[in-house]
Amino acid sequence: MVTKNSLFASYLIQNQKAMEIISTEALSQCIRQAVRAELQEHFKTGGSQPLDSEKLLSKQELAAELGVSLVTLTDWMKKGLPYMRLHKRVYFKKSEVLNAMQQTIKD
Repeated sequence: MVTKNSLFASYLIQNQKAMEIISTEALSQCIRQAVRAELQEHFKTGGSQPLDSEKLLSKQELAAELGVSLVTLTDWMKKGLPYMRLHKRVYFKKSEVLNAMQQTIKD
């Protein structure tokens, strides 16, 4: 005699097999291979970041590097020092700041 419980158990077993497309061991192996390939590519390129991903400096960090006060840095921003806003914070690309300062010296 087939009961509701036995039908339900049979249904669960069939669905569990259908859902197990890839075993945990196969998934783990796949992830290891992907990470290994990414690390090899990273070290082939010398582990350097692309130029577009230059570290952004906060106002405090840039002021400390340039040896100026935050007030001076704010004045320079008003006079055209390149910066970018991300939400309410201000950041600088050091290369852009140095280029702008060199241009100012040349002019």
